[in-house]
Amino acid sequence: MSVVVGTAGHIDHGKTTLLRALTGIDADRLPEERRRGMTIDVGYAHLRLPDGDELDFVDVPGHERLVGNMLVGAGEIDAVLLVVAADDGPRAQTVEHLELVDCLGLEIGLAVVTKVDQADPARVASVVDTVADLLGRTSLAGSPIVAVSSLTGRGLDELLTPLIALRDRVRALAVPAPARGARLPVDRVFTIRGRGTVVTGTLRGGLLARGDLLRLEPAGLRLRARELQVHNRAVDALDEGGRVAVNLAGEAAASRGDVLTTDPDVMATAHLATVLRRPPQLDPRQPAADWPPRVGSPVRLHLGTATVDGRIGRGSRQIVDLPDGRRVAWIRLDRAIAAARGDRIVLRRPSPPATLAGGVVLDASPPAGPSRRRATSERLAAMANAMGPAVAAARLDLHGVLPHAGRNEVGEAAIGGPAIGGPAIGGPAIGGRAIGGPAIGGYRLAADVLADMEHQAVTRVAEETADASHGHGLAELRATLAAHLRRNVSVQPRAAATIAMAVLERLVEDGRLDRHGSVLRLAGRVAPTVQAATLAAMDRLERLLAAAGPPGLEEAARTAGCPPEGIRALESAGRIVRLGPGLAYAASTYRDLEATAVRLATAAPLSPAALRDATGTSRKYVMALLEELDRRGVLARTAAGHIPGPRAGR
Repeated sequence: MSVVVGTAGHIDHGKTTLLRALTGIDADRLPEERRRGMTIDVGYAHLRLPDGDELDFVDVPGHERLVGNMLVGAGEIDAVLLVVAADDGPRAQTVEHLELVDCLGLEIGLAVVTKVDQADPARVASVVDTVADLLGRTSLAGSPIVAVSSLTGRGLDELLTPLIALRDRVRALAVPAPARGARLPVDRVFTIRGRGTVVTGTLRGGLLARGDLLRLEPAGLRLRARELQVHNRAVDALDEGGRVAVNLAGEAAASRGDVLTTDPDVMATAHLATVLRRPPQLDPRQPAADWPPRVGSPVRLHLGTATVDGRIGRGSRQIVDLPDGRRVAWIRLDRAIAAARGDRIVLRRPSPPATLAGGVVLDASPPAGPSRRRATSERLAAMANAMGPAVAAARLDLHGVLPHAGRNEVGEAAIGGPAIGGPAIGGPAIGGRAIGGPAIGGYRLAADVLADMEHQAVTRVAEETADASHGHGLAELRATLAAHLRRNVSVQPRAAATIAMAVLERLVEDGRLDRHGSVLRLAGRVAPTVQAATLAAMDRLERLLAAAGPPGLEEAARTAGCPPEGIRALESAGRIVRLGPGLAYAASTYRDLEATAVRLATAAPLSPAALRDATGTSRKYVMALLEELDRRGVLARTAAGHIPGPRAGR
């Protein structure tokens, strides 16, 4: 892990000069910066330590009007190098930068008192004491302080020892996270003639290799890493941490604030659930910012290298005050950014500018639609306080239903808190396994949602007839349960149908329901005796449904004179297959259609049009058939078309 250190401090206190003296690199890269002798944008340098390791430095501007650029640099650093001039002492941006560092939750740092050649020893000692007092009221309390002169070189050799200790502390405190993929917040974009677009940033999260296919969020573009460079040296791959430049293949409309990633947790979002904490008040002469930030008030959010305006949410489902003084707040952004659970944020007031809060992202996609009703104060507080495995359970309880990793039909979300981490997905699995099977992907349900689904299923089967002996058609009950689920939680129709089917299968496996072909009955109930006239009508109905494009089930039953109990008996015997309340096939015809679909999908990804032409039917029948085959795992839906699933040929 390569450690990244960011500077902080007032303008003209010697941040860039100190880095130049340490590294030999001028971090002021813009012509205007060198002409004016003033840092305007973030700059970069690196230092080879005596043990051969390298430290990365991000140099930030110190002018009060450039706080936004300062936060671009500070958003992705591991530790802080606070610089204070001995002849000037702490000034306004010294204090402001320390407040921002505290808001970002950065706890590892080092303070350097520069320009000691321009102050007497008593003055230097006084400034050191003042800096120690300031640090003591922030997250950097107890950080070492070193006095140096960048011009004469005094103290520079001694500075290496605390820098090495800083590096070691960052590595010692780094918490191993589950491998989710690489993440590179973009802080600089430029073009090289003949090579194309190059982006730079600080790598997080995992391995990045030359040739990797990356997502550029929030645009959702797919781009390939043509070449990687670290400190102007080409590399084939690098692991988490450190500055890297990536040459992208193809047209890449990247900009500062974007994120290059292979991490499925990173998503484009314009809504965030956050937990905020009050910033320190280091200068009593300055008026304190509003705390907590006013409901509905405009804010400027800084996350990683991105800056975006937005508004604090309203209502009890979007604002919850915690006993420890923190506040859970939803923030609506003016545009989408890339975010993930656990991302550090700073909120500032746009005008007049002031720091309002620091915090982290609890959920990069808060519940919307029906699931929004689950956002109670108790659930939001539990999410903010969750640690370890409880993080996953709290997230699931908030949303009600979530997909397994790699799915996005429900709407991904993520949470964190004081101890953000744990698995990305959690909660009880349906039947101890992923819902839906490997061909479609799995889902997890909150305990109350699962219990409600099971209750609804058993109740509806029991109410089908007075003695509950006839049972309930599987396809109809699956559709009813899916509709009930979508009224209570936010889930796409295809996912709802998959979940409903898995719940019914669980009830059958647990012995609470019996399945006879396509009919479900309460366990232990016996099917009624079928009259001879009904048996004849059943034969007529089966023949009517033996077509690739059969009539609607209700119409066919009326034509055949088949009563409802006859339809249920056909389903129970496996003689017909219902795809929905109004569509059914004779079992032999359905098997032929299934075989045709599998054969075509084996040759090439199958489109609805291709199956329509092969069967001589219409889109209505083809879409219902494909959905059923996908649901059963006989086929699997991909972007290119339907391919054979794990149950093909069974």
